[in-house]
Parts: sequence; structure tokens; C-alpha cells
Amino acid sequence: MKTQVKHSIFLPFSLLYGIVTGIRNWLFNSDILKSTSFDIPVISVGNLAVGGTGKTPHTEFILSFLQTEWKSAVLSRGYKRRTKGFYLADENSSSLTLGDEPFQIHQKFPGVTVAVDEKRVHGVGELLKQVPDLQLVLLDDAFQHRYIQPGLSILLTDYSNIYRHDSLLPYGRLREAKHGSKRANIIVVTKCPPDLTPIDMRLTEMELKPETNQEVFFSCFVYDEMVPVFPAAQPENWTFQKIADSGAGALLVAGIVSPEPIVEQLSIYTKTIETLFFADHHAFTTKDFNQIQSAFESIKADEKIMLVTEKDAARLISNPNFPEALKSRVFALPIRVQILHNQESLFIQKIKSYVAENSRNR
Repeated sequence: MKTQVKHSIFLPFSLLYGIVTGIRNWLFNSDILKSTSFDIPVISVGNLAVGGTGKTPHTEFILSFLQTEWKSAVLSRGYKRRTKGFYLADENSSSLTLGDEPFQIHQKFPGVTVAVDEKRVHGVGELLKQVPDLQLVLLDDAFQHRYIQPGLSILLTDYSNIYRHDSLLPYGRLREAKHGSKRANIIVVTKCPPDLTPIDMRLTEMELKPETNQEVFFSCFVYDEMVPVFPAAQPENWTFQKIADSGAGALLVAGIVSPEPIVEQLSIYTKTIETLFFADHHAFTTKDFNQIQSAFESIKADEKIMLVTEKDAARLISNPNFPEALKSRVFALPIRVQILHNQESLFIQKIKSYVAENSRNR
């Protein structure tokens, strides 16, 4: 398991944070603060930790199976967007109006309604008003948003740092105490090694100590072939194998929590890798672009490309200051969720069964 650097100076603040969040959860558990439920299926995908568990890829994975059978919507907070309140995605939307992750989903699933609202109860209410035939709502990153009561709650935890090994903010990365996991119906251990053995799975499940009514699944990320971020720039078609065959170099630009697995993936095909890492949800500036262009030009290889995550790509295409000279050389790396050990059908069936049993059109 990955070790986490912790500073004891933060312990008193974690204690205070735990008291505050504990009181808040007690108020909801005691029904003093009210949670609102709706008469259509509402699925929450979230975590106990701050970022880095793969919420958006798992939301997309679930959505890919549900959208063909039910008219679906995704509702997110819209972190770092420049709009306020309820905002419904349309053809003029961008990462500035939606936030990078909702915009990413909007681009990949044109038939799905995507909306953002800081207040999820209000957001679902608006969705039901504006999309009267809506059959399903997925809440992205809403495990702590207890004013809304999801019918099915899916909790994600990173294999390299499961919540049982973590601590409350700011000493650790947990948003609330570990026993908050009891609210989940399904727990998914994410970012597992693809060759995770059944014994390792069993040991991890024992560490998680799930409730008898909770089911645990394990997932990993699979990298699909890269896609151009600016298709209109008519870039060459690049693949991982082409990188290896041509001896090309790569500049990886990433503003995510854990970019290391991408470096590992690239290193299979090339040893000429330069990296520029930024904070999660980083808003790229002209100064950043100058730094990126300089780093790209400094790569000593006859052929070279720039690679970014899908989330970073969502911000880049919304930024008018991205260098024209790089547009034909920049590609996004799509990631796909894979449920391990032939459990994918069971995982999806449990979700579909919940939706079917709670649909108002049943």
C-alpha cells in the first residue's frame, strides 16, 4: 500500500474537523436535518477521500450501460466553473460553464442530459421540471451531500490507500470518518493492479470490513488509444505502437491527483518522456502554455507529441490561449474502467435491477 506523508501538527485540526463532520452526520442520522428523496432512481457515485479515486470514469462506465435503456441525466457540483446555481449543458457549454468533468461527460455522451448545481436537491428538481420524461439521475461526487437521499450509493476507494488506512483532513485525506462508509450499498476498490489475485482481493475486503448488506467490487483502468484534442487541426493519427515504432518522445501534461500510472503506461512505449504536473482542476494560464511549449520544444526526438488526460483536454479546448503550434500535436488519453475477475456483469446487473425496480415507468 502507498505510504502517505503525515504531519502531526495537523492532528488537532483533524480532531476538530472530525467533531464538526460527526455532528453534521448525527443531525442527518437523527432526522434533525432532512434528506430529500425523489420518485425516480437516483444513484450517487462518491468517496470518503478528497479526489483521486476515479469518480468520473466510473460514472461514465455506469452511464454507458444505463443510457441505452433509460433516459438519463448526470448532475454534478461543477467544480471551478464560472457559472452559479443550476446550469443545463447545451451546444454552447464549455469547461468554464460546466466545470471540466461535467463538460467531459457532456462531450462523450451527447444523448445524456448533463447539469450542474451546488445544491443537488434543487438540481434534481430543476431536471425533473425541464426534462419531464427523465428516468434516472446519476450524482457525481455526492457521497457527502446528504441533503439528497440517493436510492443507490456507490462508494469508491483507491486500492493504494483504502479509507481504512487513511485519516481525517487535514492530517489525512478523508472528508468524514471511516464509519461513514456504512451508508454505501456498493463499495468499489479502484485503480487496482490488473493482475490482482483473488487472495489480494480477499485480504483487501477483510481490511475494509464491509457491512453484511454491502457488496465489494474491484476495478482497474485500461488506457484506450489516444484521440486528438483539436480534431480540426488535422493531426496525424498516433497510436501507442506508433510511438514505439518511431522512437517518438512525449510530453505528458497532467492536472490530476495521481498522474504516475500514465507515466508507467507511456514508459512501455518510449523512454523519452518529459512531464509537467499541475494541481487537480488546474486553470491553465498563458504563462503555463509558454512553459508547456518550451518543454515540448526541448524534447530531443525527431518525432514528438503532447499527451494530456481527458479532464485536462476539457479545459484546454475551452481556452482560447492554447498555442496554435501545438494543436496538431496534442492528444488525450481516454481511460476505461474494467471490473476485475469477471464481475462486470454482476456489478452492472445490480445497478440495473435497482433502476428497473424503482422506475416510475415500471
